[in-house]
Amino acid sequence: MSDQPRRPRKPAKPYRRPKKDPVRVLAFEALRAVDERDAYANLVLPPLLRKAREEGDFDTRDAALATELVYGTLRRQGTYDAVVAACVDRPLREVDPPVLDVLSLGAHQLLGTRIPTHAAVSASVELARVVLGDGRAKFVNAVLRKIAQHDLDGWLERVAPPYDEDPEDHLAVVHSHPRWVVSALWDSLGGGREGIEDLLRADNERPEVTLVARPGRATTAELLDEEAAVPGRWSPHAVRLAEGGEPGAIAAVAEGRAGVQDEGSQLVALALANAPVEGRDRMWLDGCAGPGGKAALLGALAAERGAVLLASEKQPHRAGLVARALAGNPGPYQVVAADGTRPPWRPGSFDRVLVDVPCTGLGALRRRPEARWRRRPEDLDGFAPLQRGLLRTALESVRVGGVVGYATCSPHLAETRAVVADLLKQFPDADLIDARPLLPGVPDLGEGPDVQLWPHVHGTDAMYLALIRRTG
Repeated sequence: MSDQPRRPRKPAKPYRRPKKDPVRVLAFEALRAVDERDAYANLVLPPLLRKAREEGDFDTRDAALATELVYGTLRRQGTYDAVVAACVDRPLREVDPPVLDVLSLGAHQLLGTRIPTHAAVSASVELARVVLGDGRAKFVNAVLRKIAQHDLDGWLERVAPPYDEDPEDHLAVVHSHPRWVVSALWDSLGGGREGIEDLLRADNERPEVTLVARPGRATTAELLDEEAAVPGRWSPHAVRLAEGGEPGAIAAVAEGRAGVQDEGSQLVALALANAPVEGRDRMWLDGCAGPGGKAALLGALAAERGAVLLASEKQPHRAGLVARALAGNPGPYQVVAADGTRPPWRPGSFDRVLVDVPCTGLGALRRRPEARWRRRPEDLDGFAPLQRGLLRTALESVRVGGVVGYATCSPHLAETRAVVADLLKQFPDADLIDARPLLPGVPDLGEGPDVQLWPHVHGTDAMYLALIRRTG
């Protein structure tokens, strides 16, 4: 045995418990709900924020940061996946989804915000320790340190294929859209590189909150008294909240006299209401009324003219939302839960009919960024029979001399012009009328007679509208 005295061992560092950051934990919970339950962030996030405020964990700045982390991560998910894939030694499908969510949140802080690098990494690692455990937090730390070696432009040069070699794949990675969506939007938009890049950029920007003052119940002057409120661009009933805010805290919104409604949606309702009809103008139909935004505006416009609105919605719970939106309407109306392809009303009953049909929602990717990753090209085949069936019923439901508005929140040609063209072949006594004069002041509406709105051109969702008059 050695006579040398043993050196005293260094005392082990005491275990440090991870610090729970309420903002990032909430953002992680929202992303997990979107991934696990196919939830929509705009439905998941508000109750989480409300609960955090009630528990005293959050102030306004915390809520703003949590919102940015969730929506920013979802909008740039495709780009961040490409970056993370370049920094791990396995296919992304082999990375556990909760780990990938933490990495995406970290990547967004590093590449998409002004949060300092050291703070973004340390905060993400602490989040990983809280929600994943210390072992996987080490993996998160190693990956994020690799990501931190370059800024976003530097990474895009490394992970996006050159535009000249594969334009669609380049745009898909740079602007975080699935390739098939890039291709579909480009076909609908037409033109060269500049236009499609502007559109894809607009899809990744946070949209303003737009309100509608429902005629006879509220005025834009009342809404403009709110802080940071500015007039709408095109709709006479629109007011924009330029700095966001809580619409539910506005008295007119809380009382149902005003609502949250994209300006493109308002323009569709206004165009149908103002389209010329021959003869009487007493009965209006909203054939796909849920959740009720267009129905509430149409109901108010109908009341001003002494007309009656029937709002039909297939799903009973959505019909309940329509009834709530129409409650207090100044004129007569009725809400029914009915299948729009097998309606309970007689043919030729209505003077004006609107069908805003179910669709892929590719025109509202600013508001529902996660939808771009859920939709598949084959979804178009699923919607096609329903869209055609609803337009067929609408054309049967309107009287001779009346007008049908076919609308959809998708610019995909298979959901817009293809549907209209097919039905016009079946109804030789129906003609397209020019919708452009019914959107006064709105520029760049194309060659007509139908109208396609665009986020990057009009600041609205990509709403499509075709107006059809029964002539036979």
